[in-house]
Amino acid sequence: MFVDMAKIFVKSGKGGDGAISFRREKYVALGGPDGGDGGRGGDVILIAESQLTTLLDFTYKRKYVAEPGDNGSNSKCYGKDGKNLYIKVPVGTIVRDFDTKKIMADLAHEGDSYVVAKGGKGGKGNAKFATPTRQAPRFAEPGMPGEDRFVQLELKLLADVGLIGFPNVGKSTLLSMVSKAKPKIANYHFTTLKPNLGVVSVPEAPAFVMADIPGIIEGAAEGTGLGLQFLRHIERTRLLIHVVDISGVEGRNALEDFKKINEELKKYSVKLWDRPQIVAANKSDMLYDDEVYNEFKSELKKMGFDKVFKISAATKEGVDELMKESARILSTIPVKELYIPEEELFKAEEKRFTYTIRVDENDGAYVVEGSFIDRLLTAVNVKDPDSLRYFHKVLKNKGIFAELKEMGINDGEIVRLNDFEFEFLD
Repeated sequence: MFVDMAKIFVKSGKGGDGAISFRREKYVALGGPDGGDGGRGGDVILIAESQLTTLLDFTYKRKYVAEPGDNGSNSKCYGKDGKNLYIKVPVGTIVRDFDTKKIMADLAHEGDSYVVAKGGKGGKGNAKFATPTRQAPRFAEPGMPGEDRFVQLELKLLADVGLIGFPNVGKSTLLSMVSKAKPKIANYHFTTLKPNLGVVSVPEAPAFVMADIPGIIEGAAEGTGLGLQFLRHIERTRLLIHVVDISGVEGRNALEDFKKINEELKKYSVKLWDRPQIVAANKSDMLYDDEVYNEFKSELKKMGFDKVFKISAATKEGVDELMKESARILSTIPVKELYIPEEELFKAEEKRFTYTIRVDENDGAYVVEGSFIDRLLTAVNVKDPDSLRYFHKVLKNKGIFAELKEMGINDGEIVRLNDFEFEFLD
């Protein structure tokens, strides 16, 4: 089964908590703080693997959690760092933040990697808080939480040449004739329900990868048929071979089909529409009048398309010449990275601990709340004098006391931080 879209949940490891510990040594009167720092939480890392060709595995497992860091311990022993979690994805995978739809990374080469969720930093042990005036701190820092997010994986095939055209015009037959690919071939529309890749070898030229894209029809750019689902797979191609049915045995008009497909390319992406195209007028073995081909070629020349080949994929007539010209054109087109507009790039926000201050309507207390307060209260022991002094120092340095004064707080009024309350004194 070919799966080219997947949504997964990733969560990095939490940092280990710092330790509160005091050493006990013979003949040392009060010992001293020796709590070690917590270990760093593990990262979640995506890595491109060439042996993978589909995102099928992510339909069975959708949640990925990295290992947390160990807590610190006594004797200034640091906690062990959590192991990074590596997730293998196919080469050519685009990584998007699911909520914003912004692109986080393009894993276009073997071994490319991206840290999709960074592990939390380990907390400091109480040994790090010792000062000449605070020689026995009874508090430590908790570990930072890990990151978690939903991620959308989107596979865009790595192919040099893309075969495009209406359904049942012979794209799969052409691919099977020039490579060892074995796509499904039948005389009905939408035989191909997934992209097929094949390696094409041309004498005295480098081999190249060709992709048979499922039939694009009118309205594909708006989601009609299979077109929108697979249009993205030709975004990386350097050259397009536009296959049309020149025989007209199904009542199709090759010129009109050509115009409609190019209009869909233009609607989807102007860059695709501008991509070099070779036109393959297929099923020439069933053509009843060569004048039909001549008129088709003449009209295309007026439109600026002069690379037109009369072929029959079934009999291989003209196919070798088509492949040689494809190899020649590819040699003149440098391999470029997939262009991602600046506005589509994901920018990770720096993790900040924030707070807000409000006045409780019921009792008039000044309520300070937020992630900064949550973290501070877990780090200190408000029943310990040294720890409480550190607590007030942090509030002052953070500017919370100054902000309370600006709000008009008076001495003796209550300040509430979660479940902890104290009287304000200037």
